Amino acid sequence: MPVTLHCADLMAERFPQKRIFITGAGSGLGLAIAQRYASAGWRVAVTDIDAERASAGLEAVRANGGDGFAAVCDVRSVDQLHDVATRLRTDWGGVDIVVNNAGVACAGSVADFPLEDWDWVLDINLMGVVRGCHVFGPLLQRQGAGHIVNIASLAGIALAPAMAGYNVAKIGVIGLSESMRAELAGTGVGVSVVCPSFFRTNLMESMRSPDQRLQHIAEKLVNESSARAADVADYVYRHVRKQRFMILPHADARWFYRLKRFSPRLFAWLLSRQGQAFLGRPGKGATAP
Repeated sequence: MPVTLHCADLMAERFPQKRIFITGAGSGLGLAIAQRYASAGWRVAVTDIDAERASAGLEAVRANGGDGFAAVCDVRSVDQLHDVATRLRTDWGGVDIVVNNAGVACAGSVADFPLEDWDWVLDINLMGVVRGCHVFGPLLQRQGAGHIVNIASLAGIALAPAMAGYNVAKIGVIGLSESMRAELAGTGVGVSVVCPSFFRTNLMESMRSPDQRLQHIAEKLVNESSARAADVADYVYRHVRKQRFMILPHADARWFYRLKRFSPRLFAWLLSRQGQAFLGRPGKGATAP
């Protein structure tokens, strides 16, 4: 009779040394993931662009039964990512899971969103993940084991209007993750991409938008969500241990993903209707499928 292993047992079987590195782990989803792994006894490299938040994140890790270290790491700096990689090799002998989580928020149409803000959001939300994969992918390959977790968003699937910069960055993260999954097949290194919907977090603190109305709408959607970062983190924990590639923590994200794959015309029609209403131009959407 086959033996069913519990979640923690499966993770321990794959990664007995329990070492995880997370960017943007001083707050929001990154902190929640750090706490979830800490509760399972993992060592957590808590990194953040803000030194105080990184230190507070490490305290939260220890309060949840884990341990580790805190470090400043700006994902726009490949040198800082290399510094963390060096410390992980020196102090821990390597790392098992790398979570490219750090990100910022933005809203605005393609025409209205300033080009300098396009550079800003793509540099952090997309190129920050690229840099993390570029630095840590080879390290995991040399180890012959490990897992990369890239945090994208439902925005990379649903493509809501007036969020072009954010959408493009998250689409890029999904595409990057698909490429890496194929490149790393057979190496012992797994890849997951996480696409959550709205949940309560402090992401809006970083938001840039030329339209205050759009910013208020986004803040309302986040603040009124019943989902918590801890719920998303637990979902990520459970599905990474199953080596799932596409991780969709919310029911609406799973619905959108399936609809877009199996009925693209209906998806485009619904998105157009929702988008025109969102932009205050009802009745001018796409033709019904």
